[in-house]
Amino acid sequence: MKNILIIDDDIHIGNVLEEILTKEGYTISRAYSGSEAILFLKHSIPDLILLDLMLPGISGEDVLTQIKGIPVIVVSAKVDIDDKVNLLLSGAVDYITKPFNKKELLARIAVQFRTSNTTITKSILTYDEIKLDITTHSATIDDVEVKLTRTEYAILKILMQNPTQVVTKSSLLDLISLDTPDCNESSLKMHISNLRRKLRNINNKDYIDAVWGIGFKLTSE
Repeated sequence: MKNILIIDDDIHIGNVLEEILTKEGYTISRAYSGSEAILFLKHSIPDLILLDLMLPGISGEDVLTQIKGIPVIVVSAKVDIDDKVNLLLSGAVDYITKPFNKKELLARIAVQFRTSNTTITKSILTYDEIKLDITTHSATIDDVEVKLTRTEYAILKILMQNPTQVVTKSSLLDLISLDTPDCNESSLKMHISNLRRKLRNINNKDYIDAVWGIGFKLTSE
């Protein structure tokens, strides 16, 4: 189920958007200011964002510059063509003018979900309920943040980049060194154990298997 973050300080418009989108089967998150949106994005990764521009505090334009790897549709009353061009060049994938037509809104969202999968996967790795943002180095399970050390993050990234393969201990150590110098053969088992525990604590599920004498792999369903 796709999650959409609505960033809009207008409660009425936000409620209308939430009602429309919920009926279409989307799950909805809300932020009512730029600072609240930025804080939310530090802990969760929605599948798409609907962004108003005229927000209290941090403007929608400034929020947009801090969003990476998530498609953003601007929903705003601003109609100047230069505003639209600048926002599209700054990273927005589309622009809808308020007041919006319900069918047009849903169609534009559907188009983004059809066309943005490749773009998202460049910066966000997914495996079952795990999402790993390689831009922000943040990990979530079912939208709950998993606080990882630099070494744990590096291990998880390598395993998620090779979801169907056994990664040998020697390969893992070589690849980890690209992200962190804090792991060696004697400490690898400890880092793996800590990572498995942190992932398991979120939803009581094991995500990493040890392959005796070879290395490690993500758990097969």
